[in-house]
Amino acid sequence: MSRAVAHSTNHSWFFEEVASAKSRVLLLDYDGTIAPFCANRHRAFPYPNVPDLLHRIMSGCATRLIVVSGRAAREVPPLLGMTPGPETWGSHGLERLDRNGRSVETVLSEDAFQVLAKAETRLEREGLQDLIEVKVAGVAVHWRGRRPAEILKIRAAAYRVLEPLALESGLVLSEFDEGIEIRLRSANKGEALQGLLDELDTEVPVAYVGDDTTDEDAFRVLNGRGLTVLVSPKYRFTAAQMWLRPPDELLTFLMDWIRTCRGDV
Repeated sequence: MSRAVAHSTNHSWFFEEVASAKSRVLLLDYDGTIAPFCANRHRAFPYPNVPDLLHRIMSGCATRLIVVSGRAAREVPPLLGMTPGPETWGSHGLERLDRNGRSVETVLSEDAFQVLAKAETRLEREGLQDLIEVKVAGVAVHWRGRRPAEILKIRAAAYRVLEPLALESGLVLSEFDEGIEIRLRSANKGEALQGLLDELDTEVPVAYVGDDTTDEDAFRVLNGRGLTVLVSPKYRFTAAQMWLRPPDELLTFLMDWIRTCRGDV
């Protein structure tokens, strides 16, 4: 992917497909994509006007709207503040909430449960209890808002605990923006997206919009089938076809979706 292609905000070719389609699918990552990062993750609210635009897409654009997050699925709707809320995939796609709030979760094996329980206990022994996020399919350590010297210590302690557990168990250890996580290998946005694509008619336009390294798996799966969009204040190497700076270019993208579907902006 060349810098010139990824830098482009021209998505007219895709929106020609959107305009002629009877149905569409739009997947949006949450943190860092439709909501700015916040040191207090429980106050990471969406950019202004995003909930209203998403509501219009859901209600008037024949679009299946899905918010995808590494968070637990039930954390997202209260932050979005939408009633009804969109379909939500949490834990990188392993948890599902439909628009009525009904949930589907993956059942952990006993071995995986024990590994994640060990991760939580050992991280607490390292003094990281205030930085831990326990999920259905993983355990994360967050260091957003910490000083550089603190981050080095937190990161080193997290690796001391999590790297041996990942090697022993076959679970995935990966860093994300301002944190690190051990999780099930099946907790993967690319696998979740592939499962969706397998269910869809090939004529249905699909777009995936994300910001983080965990979204790259989804970008790679969708390239050649739909539109992949990186949302980031600064350019970085990515598999995405487009790069949008938040929030203005993101809002323009959402408004273009509405206009193309003959919605009312």
